[in-house]
Formats: sequence, C-alpha cells, structure tokens
Amino acid sequence: MYRSAVFRRMDELRLVAVIRATGVEDALQTAERLTAGGVKLLELTFTTPFAHAALAALTKAYKDTDVIVGAGTVLDAASARLAILSGAQFIVSPGVIEEVVKTAHLNSVAVIPGVATATEVIKALELGVDYVKLFPASAEALTALKGPFPNVKFMLTGGVTENNAALLLSKGASALGAGSNLTAEGADIRKWVTLTSKN
Repeated sequence: MYRSAVFRRMDELRLVAVIRATGVEDALQTAERLTAGGVKLLELTFTTPFAHAALAALTKAYKDTDVIVGAGTVLDAASARLAILSGAQFIVSPGVIEEVVKTAHLNSVAVIPGVATATEVIKALELGVDYVKLFPASAEALTALKGPFPNVKFMLTGGVTENNAALLLSKGASALGAGSNLTAEGADIRKWVTLTSKN
C-alpha cells in the first residue's frame, strides 16, 4: 500500500494503537485483542525485543485484511530499512530524522516524524512529509502550531486518554496514537474506536 493510501486510511480511522510488547507472542496477542475490538492501525515500537520478527509476524497475520501495521520509535535509516523489509506500511519516529524520512520515501512508505516546535515542523515540511507526530499530546500545543501551520496533519501521541481524545480531535488533530491506555488488558477498545470514529 502506497503512503498516500495509508494516510487516507489514517484520516478515516483516526486511531493508531501503539504497541510496546515484550516479544513476538505478546505483540500478536495484543494485536489480536485490539483488532477484535475494531482497531485497524497498529504501530509496533522498535523498543520491542526482536521487533523486526514481531513486525514480520504481525504483517503476515494481517496480510489479507484491512489492518495496517507500522513501526514506531524508529531512530535511524538501518532500523527504517529493517522495518520496511519486515513489512511495515508506515514508519513513526520520535524526531525529525532526515535519514529515516528519506529511507521511507525511497520505498514509498508513509513516514511520520515527531515534532515539538515550529522549527521542527518546518524541517519536516522541507523533507516532504505528509503527517507529523506531536508528543506529548497537548491541546494547547496543537492550537499553537495549527495557527501558523493550518494545513499540516498532526498525529498526537503520549498521554492520549478516553477523557481527552474527543477534545484533541476537535482542536484539529488528524489522528491519535494511544499506548497503554488503549492496549492494556481490560481497556474498553470498542469505546476508543467509537470515540475516534468520524461516523
């Protein structure tokens, strides 16, 4: 799936589950629970032990479905390349790392670099990105950055909860990345999907 198609799906679904797993089996079990609840966008962080193997297992498990699997916390070109070879359909990094963006773009893979300031947003735009990640999630920070950058698409992560998801979307977030508040056992996954749905 080309990066434009991935971003279209992100615009539609607006909820990315950020999976920080202990290994391959944990990643698969967490993904199974999330997808059963209706989540369609899965981001496996590269802090996961044997992340490339876990990512390959996830992409294989959801190959013939409408679930999109990506890699998060990607810090360098080698990791980006490994993620892509393992099947990642999108790449998320904590900062604007030029070599990560270029590696993704060379392979027609969607990439979302992290930003916190206007200068970082400008750098990301100069590299031709379609989305940026704002971390930690803050309605105030989003409002401040949407002023000079009204057409930039922001995915907010870090501290996204059931209580602030609707507010962040109303302030202009294009998508939300939710970690343990969504992925932990016992989380009301269907409620999250409903909260973030455009319907």
